[in-house]
Amino acid sequence: MVRSGGSDVLGGAGGAQASPSAAVPPTVEERVVTAALRCIARWGVTKTTVDDVAREAGCSRATIYRTFDGGKDGIISAVVDHEVARLFEQLAEALRDADTLEEVLVGAITTGSRFLLGHESLAFLVTHELDLVLPMVAFDRMDDLLQRVGTAALPWLTPYLAERDARAAAEWAVRLVLSYAAIASDTVDLTNEASTRRLVRRYVLPGLTADASPTT
Repeated sequence: MVRSGGSDVLGGAGGAQASPSAAVPPTVEERVVTAALRCIARWGVTKTTVDDVAREAGCSRATIYRTFDGGKDGIISAVVDHEVARLFEQLAEALRDADTLEEVLVGAITTGSRFLLGHESLAFLVTHELDLVLPMVAFDRMDDLLQRVGTAALPWLTPYLAERDARAAAEWAVRLVLSYAAIASDTVDLTNEASTRRLVRRYVLPGLTADASPTT
């Protein structure tokens, strides 16, 4: 894990009209995470070295070891944490104005699918280093993932479903997205809102308990 604090959000380049917050340069942690993502998209995790990341980030190898516990393992852990946080930020933005259960499900599934399928680093891993990805979404690690997502989804789902049903809905939404990301369908496009809405209306909503009431 990263030793020192820092924002999880990557800093952008500030222009003449940029706000003061946008003009703040990225921290070392942010530069290293960005550099690691670029390296992984090119060469994967196995072939990416600390030296590669240091060169890409414009810092020394010693700086990385001072900043991250565990060297390369620490970098990968920070990258995973950063990207999970970034996904949740995108979900929050997509669901901000959702006012029905259908809108929540469609928005979440579509946003998650777009995130995974548009992720260059993850695309390389799925194509060339699937053995590194599978342990993250299999067996007890899958249970951890589902629990984490289910807890994060409660504020969006409990206005429409009891907590037990909300967790079940979140779990099956995650399973849909992961399955689609691994093997695309010829009949459903989960990155397309209209296609996702048809799937949700026909198969997902009817599967949820009709008389489920929100948690009080």
